[in-house]
Parts: sequence; C-alpha cells; structure tokens
Amino acid sequence: MALKQKILIVEDEARIANFMSAVLSAHDYEPVLASNGREARSLINSLCPDLVILDLGLPDMDGVDLIRSTREWTQLPILVVSARMNERDKVTALDAGADDYITKPFGTSELLARIRTALRHVRSGAAESSIPSGGVFRVGRLTIDYDKHWVLIDGKNVHLTQNEYKIVSLLGLHAGKVLTYDYILRAIWGPAASGDNQVLRVHMAHIRRKIERNPAQPQYLFTEVGVGYRIADEAPEESGN
Repeated sequence: MALKQKILIVEDEARIANFMSAVLSAHDYEPVLASNGREARSLINSLCPDLVILDLGLPDMDGVDLIRSTREWTQLPILVVSARMNERDKVTALDAGADDYITKPFGTSELLARIRTALRHVRSGAAESSIPSGGVFRVGRLTIDYDKHWVLIDGKNVHLTQNEYKIVSLLGLHAGKVLTYDYILRAIWGPAASGDNQVLRVHMAHIRRKIERNPAQPQYLFTEVGVGYRIADEAPEESGN
C-alpha cells in the first residue's frame, strides 16, 4: 500500500479543522491536527509533514511568525487558509514564505486544487531563486522553452522582449504559485528595484496581448489583485475559436 501524504492542519476552530480533516481523509491524504502555533511547531519538527495548512489567527501566536520560523530551516509547502481578506495580510504571508493563500469561506474543490499545486511544486524540485537555463514548461497551448529563451503559443514564438521573457520564465518556474509584485520586481530588476508596480503592470499587459486569446479573460496569466501574479499549472478548458 502506498504511503499517504501527511498534511498538518493548523486551525483552532474545531468545526473547520474537522471539516478539512474529513475532506483530506476522503481523498487519500493523512491529516494531522494542531490547534495552536506551539503544537504546530512541534509537529512540524517531529513529523516532517508533506504540507501545512495554516490559519493565521492562532490563539498563541500570529501564523506569519510560524511561517517565518519554519522557513528558517525547511521549504515544506505552506498553504494559508484565513479569514483575513486584507491585501496587506496576503502580501505579508506570501512574502514571509507561504506558498499560497485562500480566504475563508472556501470550496472543497479549490482547497484540493491548491494542495495538489503545492505538492507538485515540491516534487518538481524547482530552485527558489533562479530561472532555469534549460528544460521546457508546458501548460495547454503555452510552452516556455528555457533552452532557446522562447515562449510559444501553439508552437509559434510570440517574440517577447528580454524582460517580458524573464517575467514569464519566473512565473513558469513557480507554476500555480502566487508571486508578489515585490518578489517579481526584485527577481527581474534586482534588490534595489523600485516598489512602484506600474512598470510591472505595463509589462504584463504587453505579455497578455501576445499570449492570451482574450487579455481581459486570461487563461494562463492571472492577477491576484493587490498581491501579485501566477501562471496556470493546469491546461485551461478551451472554449473554441
């Protein structure tokens, strides 16, 4: 029998914790529960779970502090599930090292999809701090050829500029994960890059015009308003020409 992937649920509301536990058990994951940050930290150290689902509003500490302390020694995926809907809270959690962020209430399908994405990202073994110099990323009609520095739609080069290519390449490296504006700016333009997101928005608008059939309804490059961007890691449903 294959080993089940162990998922630590850090949630102090018993009703929500039990609901998520039942959903995970029904989909062949092994859930483990923690109701506060101290217990969660101990379980992360002792059990080495495959993924952590984390509520930020814990009774003994802020979940962001748990993210930061965990990131000091491990890159295990952390999925935040929180009632905090403020953009600043989302950005803070993602910049601290969370892999994704879902606001409550949430649907079962969304939760499972985000879990699959986070676990796939770990299995890919992708480096956190660089754009690969070789290999290919494919999703639907979109291909990123890291050897030739090309981005293709239906096998045809869309002729991105150097910075446009770097942005798409970085998103492809972290497919399915939201990258904050500041993270992208620092990765592409360096640590001294301005915090002004306008230049990034202009680049993304140009990229979408080259890649998306309908830039107003993107299938590959998505905006998390006030937070950042992510690229699809599953092929979109094509509606036809």
